Amino acid sequence: MRLFILSVCTVLITLAVSNNTQAQCILVDGQLVQADGSPCANTIITAVPFLRIIPDARFGAMGDAGIAVSPDPNSMHFNAANLSFSEKDLGISVTYTPWLRALGLNDVFMAYLSSNLMLDAKKNRTQALGMSLRFFSLGQIQYTDDQGNALQTVRPNEFELAFAYSRRLGKEFSVGLTPKYIFSNLGNGTGSGAQPMRPAHAFAADVAFAYRKPLKIGKKKDPNASLNFGLVLSNLGTKISYTRSSDRDYIPANMGIGTSFEYNFDEHNSLTFAFDINKLLVPTPVARTIQDENGNAVVNPEYDNENGDGTGDGEPDYKQKSIPAALFGSFGDAPGGTGEEFNELMYSIGLEYWYNKQFAVRIGHYNEHSTKGGRKFFTVGLGVKYNIFNINFSYLIPSFGAQRNPLDNTLRFSLLFDFDRLGNESKPTPK
Repeated sequence: MRLFILSVCTVLITLAVSNNTQAQCILVDGQLVQADGSPCANTIITAVPFLRIIPDARFGAMGDAGIAVSPDPNSMHFNAANLSFSEKDLGISVTYTPWLRALGLNDVFMAYLSSNLMLDAKKNRTQALGMSLRFFSLGQIQYTDDQGNALQTVRPNEFELAFAYSRRLGKEFSVGLTPKYIFSNLGNGTGSGAQPMRPAHAFAADVAFAYRKPLKIGKKKDPNASLNFGLVLSNLGTKISYTRSSDRDYIPANMGIGTSFEYNFDEHNSLTFAFDINKLLVPTPVARTIQDENGNAVVNPEYDNENGDGTGDGEPDYKQKSIPAALFGSFGDAPGGTGEEFNELMYSIGLEYWYNKQFAVRIGHYNEHSTKGGRKFFTVGLGVKYNIFNINFSYLIPSFGAQRNPLDNTLRFSLLFDFDRLGNESKPTPK
């Protein structure tokens, strides 16, 4: 029952989940392939995958790229080190993201509240604080037993509460630290046997770095461009469990590297190009059974091998690694070798164009290998600044033949309040 509930919830909240076909794989020359010779799907699945959902419409319209993009309150998700480069003293953003609308569901959604505050706005502007609250509702779910009899109706939900501190170490380099608390309630008291489900808790942190280098292009006296870089290790924390058993799951630890180029053509036109690469720092799953060259199902000796002879305690070895072993080992544990490790990289490309600092147009593309989830989609979006408000919209367009996405053809929006501008407008204009 527990595995069934977790599977259903994972399908609802992950961006895309491909079918794991490892049971149909053939072991050929040390490589797992399907009968037709194509690579086997081996999607990495973690608990609480909602932590990796892009929470806002601005970055969501840029192909989910944002690690090195100019900061706003939603940089809390991507790279908290950027917050100390903010030109605004205070900002608050609210985002609402409907979920699975294509399936006719109206009660599944994610809400995101974030803010940033400069601590020394009147001095050197080197320190900033951030806060965010991410809430995910899975709507109403009817649980049943193994015979299909109704047990109870529940409303599963999850949330993440995070705080950030960012500090510049010089004019161009900054660091950030984001401790966070994670709560996941997929059905308190549901289940059968001696292991009923209970709410799960976890603690984690993000460690972030940002570098922004002003550039002079042409004969302009002031820098009119910048080349930016970012590195983020996110969700580094404890495992999580929904029962009292020792079986615990990894949270979606991730390493992200990003770069962006920002160019101001003149006082009215500016353009940003962003490119991100992400990789989950989680062990790659190992198939429990495989097929040999003759088509016979055999036990995979690498699945549970504590005793060194293909036998163990019944739990897969890759799920029993310590957190440090899982993080460092994730760079070289794929059953398919180096080729599969590169397949685990996810790519985001985005463009943002601003006119007169009031109207923005954004486009982007996201790409994930077909054996690792197969998420491939285009994004478009608009942004409008009016007085103290900044309204952003984004729309996700699935690529032809790609894995379906819960945000397919869904319009989402963010509302950002610029209180710094409101404060400046209330002051008398210097003569």
